[in-house]
Amino acid sequence: MQYTETMTRAEDRSARDSDIDPASEDSQLEDPALEADVFARDCGSREVLQDVTSRWGLLALGALYDGDLRFSALRRRVQGVSERMLSVTLQTLERDGFVNRTVLQSIPPKVEYSLTDLGREVATRLVGVIELVEGHLPDVEQARERYDSR
Repeated sequence: MQYTETMTRAEDRSARDSDIDPASEDSQLEDPALEADVFARDCGSREVLQDVTSRWGLLALGALYDGDLRFSALRRRVQGVSERMLSVTLQTLERDGFVNRTVLQSIPPKVEYSLTDLGREVATRLVGVIELVEGHLPDVEQARERYDSR
């Protein structure tokens, strides 16, 4: 059995050496998408995940999933968010490539927000989580009651 494992390792090494172009191997190592690991301390995906799943980020993306909204309509839809916090959240989501900001030519100027293709993909998944949580809210409330009664 040990011989077979040794042969397998040698065969693997030989196959790797003959099949991989050193230039493409280096480019794969430099590709950030291949290195992303949200569980790693310094991974950039943690910051992006935090932006998307923050209280207001999640709700803004969920609201925009239903269609483009002007700032004031978005603020009314996401009840409880301050104007400043919504503005900061939208800037962050725009910077991350999830949201488009369009200034409409009118007097006074109006701004409309929409999802990018990436934003729509993320929002689709977030809406699924939102619907799952809303659908199981009675179960969560019962679990909380059981926990609190201990």
